[in-house]
This record gives sequence, C-alpha cells and structure tokens, in this order.
Amino acid sequence: MREPYREILVVDLLGGIGDLVMLLPAVHGLALRNPGASLRVLTHEPGAALLRGDPAVARVLIPRHGGAGAEREAVAEALAARRPDLAITTTRYDGIPDLLTASGARCVTDLWRRPPPDEPVGERYLRILVAEGLLRPEDALARPAVRLTPAEIAYGESALARRLPAVTPAGTARPPVVLVTDAGMDVKRWPAGRWRELATLLARRGHPLLTPDAPPKRAGAAHPAFGPEVAALPRCGLRGLAACFAALARRGGVVVGGDTGPLRVAAAAGAATVGLFGPTWARRYGIGASAGPGGAVDLQGQPGCPHRRPTAITEQPCWWTAECPLSPAGAACMTDIGVSSVARAVTRLCVDSPARHPADDA
Repeated sequence: MREPYREILVVDLLGGIGDLVMLLPAVHGLALRNPGASLRVLTHEPGAALLRGDPAVARVLIPRHGGAGAEREAVAEALAARRPDLAITTTRYDGIPDLLTASGARCVTDLWRRPPPDEPVGERYLRILVAEGLLRPEDALARPAVRLTPAEIAYGESALARRLPAVTPAGTARPPVVLVTDAGMDVKRWPAGRWRELATLLARRGHPLLTPDAPPKRAGAAHPAFGPEVAALPRCGLRGLAACFAALARRGGVVVGGDTGPLRVAAAAGAATVGLFGPTWARRYGIGASAGPGGAVDLQGQPGCPHRRPTAITEQPCWWTAECPLSPAGAACMTDIGVSSVARAVTRLCVDSPARHPADDA
C-alpha cells in the first residue's frame, strides 16, 4: 500500500452548484483514503458553502475576484501557499491543468476522458480515480452527501415545521413537496403555467407545498406566481436550504425541479427528487443513478431531439440563447414534460418513501 498523500488540492471551477455536488463523493473518498491529509478545495461561491463545516475538508478556497483570469490566479495562489503532493481538477480551461502539473504534484487533470453519453458524470469521476489507484472499487458506489452539523439539522427541522400545516388528528396530510422553479438558465426552465398547474393538482391531493424564497428577479426570467397554497421557505443560504431538505426527507417529502444545483443539493441531503431534464441528457446528468435513500425519478423531455449533444451540452444551439430550433415558443424539450407525468412521479416516490418522524432517526 502506498503512503497516504498529505497535501491534497481539489479544483472545481466549473461554476455551478450542481457541478460541485457531483464531485462530493470524490472529495469524500480522497479524504477517506488519505487519513490525516490536509484536503483543500478551490471552487466558486455559492457552492463553496456546501463544504464549509465538512469534516473532510481542511480549507475552502475561492477566487478573490470575478474578473478575467481570476480562476487561474486562484490556482497559482493555492499552489504558492502550500504545495500539494496530489492535485485533482475537473477544470480544463485557461491552462489550469498545466499549472497544476508544473507544481510537481501527482496530478489527475482530466476527469472526463472522452466520456460515453450514458455514463453519469459523478460516477465517471469515481471510476477514473479508482483506475488511477487513488480510490478503492467500493468507493465508486458512493453517493453525494452534504454533511450538516447538529445545529443545522435542528434549524432545518424548526424552519420546515413553522411552514407546514399541523397534521390532522387522522394523519391524512400527504408528504410535503418543495417546488424549485428557478433554473439558473432559461433553457432549463419549465413553463410557469406548468408549475401553477402542478401546484394546484398536488394541493388538491393533500400535499403541503413549499418553494424556496423567491430568487432575485432577472431580466426575462418568468417565475410562477403561486397562490396561498404554496408556502415560502425562509431565505437561509445554501446550507440552510440543505438542512430544510434534510428535514423534508425525514418526512418522506419530495423536491421537484429542473437540472439545477438546488435539486442536487436536495438529493445530497437525502430527499427524494423529481428532475425535469430537457437540454441536458438525463442518463448523463440525471440524479437517479446517484440518488440517496429518498430515491429519484428523472423525466426527459424530447428524448429524440436531434440537436442535443449529451457530452458537449454547451455546443448545443439552444444552450446560451434558449432559442429552440424546434419551437419559436421556447425550449420544446422542457415543454414536452407534462404535469401529469410529474405528479405521477411524485406519487410514486411518496409511496416508496413514507413519512417518518424526525425522532425516528435519532
């Protein structure tokens, strides 16, 4: 057996919360296989918050500014501050792999390596690290997990309880459902009208409904105007939201959302999820393959779209502009996902994950 690495630097500067969540099993696996190592992670806000307080991570680093070259500068500063003996990166732009290699550390600078279209991203990371001898085969079965403190868990329980209606004496209330309507990118957005239809249908079936506090309005971003049947979770930051999702999981609840960071955070906190996938290919970016105990259903809109590129999504004609070659009215793939399909997925997950009282996990 090789000696454990003592200084480990993990670089994930792809920019998305979901990108970091998919890397969490690799971070935790490296910490497990190198006990006592000082493991630093260089990443972006707001995802960086997910690692603060994580016992596997000695320090979380972020770029000092948002201008051109900030990421490369941040890597150079991390190397100068403390030379790693192992460096791992998902980030391949701006000469960052060469910068890491020049440090003299053992490096894995390509966690992609011509990926097949149907291999989940997070699983590919793990398999490559196993092939490199940095993880063991059993580590490839790990799933993303956000590690919360006892205080955060208590906060999530309290915050969720304050927004849920009291359960009737007969206990007829169904598990709660959180609707994550924001998608970060317009091309991933499910139509606002569909969200309202879904809320009406689920409320009629007895599900208490919640949504994250309304995000700042962006030009051109249409958010559904829900009625009083949908309560807003408190504005609490990413770790607070993860704590609310963990509390939801203990009640057998479900989170519905597009291919976004908050949905992946929900799964990593243990909640069941229904993912609405359009421009991204669910067999590669879906949550189902890496779902935790809550389970997951990934719904793919327009599976036969000729313009989708599962391993090169940023090169799709719709990606940056949200202008769909198949429909002048917006992303045909997102519109293709029907309300009834989503409602059926929620029902299925609620049956598979019955509600349990938080004390059951004590």
